[in-house]
Amino acid sequence: MDLVKKTDLESGEATHDHSSMMATPEAAREFMQRFIKVTFLLLPLIFLIKPVLDLVGLPDFFLRKYLQFGVATAIFYYALVFFDHARHEWMARKYGMMTLVSLAVGAGYLFSAASTFIPAIEMEFYLEISTLIWVLLFGHYLEAKSSSAAGNALQEVAKLLPRTAHLLKNGRIQDVDISELNEGDVVLLKPGEKVPADGEIVKGEANMDESLISGESKPVEKKKDDKVVAGSICLDGSLEVRLIRVGENSTIGQIQSLIAKAQKTKPSAQKIADKAANVLTFTALIVALLTVLVWTLVVGQTFVFAITLAITVLVIACPHALGLAIPTVSTISTTLAIRNGVFIKDMAKLEVVKKVDYVVFDKTGTLTKGKFGVSEVVPLGKTKPADILRTAASLETHSSHVIGQSIVEKAKKDGLKMTETTKFKNIAGKGIEGMIDSQKYLIGNRGLMKERKLLSRAAETKYEELSGKGKTTVFLADQKEAIGLLALSDVVKEESYAAVRKLHSLGVKVAMLTGDNEAVAKTVADELDIDTYFAEVLPEDKYKHIKTLQDEGNQVMMVGDGINDAPALTQADAGVAVGAGTEVAVEAGDIVLTRNNPEDIARLIKLSRAVYRKMVENLIWATGYNVMAIPAAAGAFAPLGFFLKPEWGAILMSLSSVIVVINALTLKKVNLEVKS
Repeated sequence: MDLVKKTDLESGEATHDHSSMMATPEAAREFMQRFIKVTFLLLPLIFLIKPVLDLVGLPDFFLRKYLQFGVATAIFYYALVFFDHARHEWMARKYGMMTLVSLAVGAGYLFSAASTFIPAIEMEFYLEISTLIWVLLFGHYLEAKSSSAAGNALQEVAKLLPRTAHLLKNGRIQDVDISELNEGDVVLLKPGEKVPADGEIVKGEANMDESLISGESKPVEKKKDDKVVAGSICLDGSLEVRLIRVGENSTIGQIQSLIAKAQKTKPSAQKIADKAANVLTFTALIVALLTVLVWTLVVGQTFVFAITLAITVLVIACPHALGLAIPTVSTISTTLAIRNGVFIKDMAKLEVVKKVDYVVFDKTGTLTKGKFGVSEVVPLGKTKPADILRTAASLETHSSHVIGQSIVEKAKKDGLKMTETTKFKNIAGKGIEGMIDSQKYLIGNRGLMKERKLLSRAAETKYEELSGKGKTTVFLADQKEAIGLLALSDVVKEESYAAVRKLHSLGVKVAMLTGDNEAVAKTVADELDIDTYFAEVLPEDKYKHIKTLQDEGNQVMMVGDGINDAPALTQADAGVAVGAGTEVAVEAGDIVLTRNNPEDIARLIKLSRAVYRKMVENLIWATGYNVMAIPAAAGAFAPLGFFLKPEWGAILMSLSSVIVVINALTLKKVNLEVKS
């Protein structure tokens, strides 16, 4: 199997990203196979070197050098993979680690071959170069194994879908691969099976696990005409589902599209590492040349000694660690983000998120549920709030008005049992009335209460207070007087309270944008303890308030629904689009949240800080290692009697790369929960 990641050479692009070439399980297996074969070839080569022959008391013989050449050439064949990768670096004019490895191995092999066929050259270098290849192959196996352990985000998402589906066609069930499904197909879903694509239930009822999108582990009850999401699990019952979005148009498909785009982006730290790797390559070449010149012409050592040190310089300076420092962290952070419902479209934005000191939320649908709901029940006498709500909901069961439906929904959510209503009557534009347990009740607006002379001073006062907060308020009255008020408004999400607290604990301020009036905006801002709010803002003007905060020297993150917030998301230093259910906003924003949970913003910021810390640690280690290793390889510590052989240089080079990967893997243990 060819280890090189094939590229479109016609387009002028070549693969030079070491991590992408080496970070697969297939690459790890291939390097291990090569390593095993070279191990077996090394054994006869060891017994063909003169010191070993002398040790065991055997005489030298004429064919020994030619046998060495044959075995070493076979070993060299297994090192050609390095030259293949180096060729891509040369074609891309981005010289890096494989260039240095190829020069080191190629130079050592050629000098040894020359000593075999040209008697004047006395240089028996086969074992050192073969051992170097052996070590390099094992080092690359470790790197590929470690890097692939970082996880593949696309594979993680692919696991969410089943491989086959039960297609219903002409009254018969046919098992097909999900790639064969089309929009409009009807599939049968059995208990425990995953939904193959986004669809609509046409028959059956079941509880569904939709945690991949909502983050909520509690099963969701689904029935006819309800939508189901690709990858969600049918926990019980059987369903017939008509597919409405398949393949790349489904939720999972859109998520995979996001990840594929994200993998093509690079954080700025990666760009620094790439430049450093290029500089290091040329530095190593210069130092290797100077090593040969100084040790032969100045110090007076043999050419064999000098070339050995030069090869060690080339090997030990290979910027493997620099090449792996950032990609491994990026890969793990992408996978970790996905598991937390966050999709990062541009990896460079993670470094921006780390520095954010203001998060601006769009109110409706982000901090609030985006729908009318009962936010307050106020009794005006001895009647309990629960009884006020129960009576009002019992009356409203006969109403189709949005206010009535909201009251009934609240009563059901609170587990209240409604009472049968008789003599129901609709009072156009004002309210309704009916009989409950032989008692007449009315529910309606202030005009109805005034008309029936049921308003008390206490009721008026409370009404003014609630209305002043921008809430829609209705009265419940018996035949004598108003006995309670029900205030309705856009209900604040429970998660929003924790989200603001967690952001404050991270040292981040919170602002809110809304088109609502000042009274409503202030009420929500005070309730959530928000630092700044902007009221009565038109959608097209939202970006102006983002710019105002930026002009004050703030790094601003904007969180919105990705539709009418697009200009603000673009203006912000980092734009976060919130997906709603199956509608993943793939176009707006740099980052997408699918769980509609504002708490994920705090997790995102914590993740960005952890990722940046790991990138810095890896860059420090990778550059620091080379700063120390290159002089040591060139013989700078010779006065202390310390020299590095090529094979030891290869071991140290591989070890540095593995350390970088292991450090990146510790990201997996990061707890993204933020204490509030």
